[in-house]
Amino acid sequence: MKRLESRPYRDSFLPTLKAQVADCIRTIGRRPALRVVIVGEDPASQIYVAHKEKLAAEIGMDSLTVRFPSNVPSSTVRDAVAELNSDPNVDGILIQRPLPKHFREEDVLLWILPAKDVDAFHPETVGRMVLGLEGFTPCTPGGCLKLLDFYGYDVRGKIACVVGRSSIVGKPLAALLLARDATVLHCHSQTNDLASMTRQADFLFVAIGKGEFIRKEHVKPGAVVVDVGVSRNEDGKIVGDVAYEEVSEIAAALTPVPGGIGPMTILGLLENTLTSARRSAENREKK
Repeated sequence: MKRLESRPYRDSFLPTLKAQVADCIRTIGRRPALRVVIVGEDPASQIYVAHKEKLAAEIGMDSLTVRFPSNVPSSTVRDAVAELNSDPNVDGILIQRPLPKHFREEDVLLWILPAKDVDAFHPETVGRMVLGLEGFTPCTPGGCLKLLDFYGYDVRGKIACVVGRSSIVGKPLAALLLARDATVLHCHSQTNDLASMTRQADFLFVAIGKGEFIRKEHVKPGAVVVDVGVSRNEDGKIVGDVAYEEVSEIAAALTPVPGGIGPMTILGLLENTLTSARRSAENREKK
């Protein structure tokens, strides 16, 4: 079985991304700027945000985290995001999830201007992606496909099964797979006889947030399995949605957790921020 680690992709892509950032700085006269808004002290979010800051600094990008306590009124955060929207020197804004329960996700989705929506959650951004128009690619779904490209796997004409229908991963991933001419099966918590569906897949993508839920019986022998989930088991060990050791016995290729899709998400975020900086500069020139 081939282990689809993200580090080889990262190591090969970072010099290119760093050079692109340097070229952008020469063009626009400043560093591309990302602002991450985080509310509360969720441990996984804290680690993830720290990784974003570290990698942004490594490639020469300006990254700053705006922090709020978990009991902050949602209106305060909304106003802070509005200030970032109006700042011409901020190219990308991300609101870290999960948010406290008093935040309404259907409201938060609209806070960031589409032009700075580098996480690609805004309804306009999603709509442009589904219609095949120019826009930001969702970071995690895009990272899944870039990793497959890097290792030479083509989904065109193949059966691709997506397990999970979140707006962050499952739904946009299914749309991107359709755009690449895959035949898409989309499964979720109400799917009857899940294993009978997933066993048809040449490519199986899992994003449900249930540790080691996908077992050997769910996987077609020789399938390529992409595990997006991250959770901790009873021993506190970080695991994915796929039972790695068990599935590795029959899969042709499998992404590890950690070391698989997570780093791809961060790279996608930084790439979208760079794209935003370039577009804003082009728009100013046109005016």
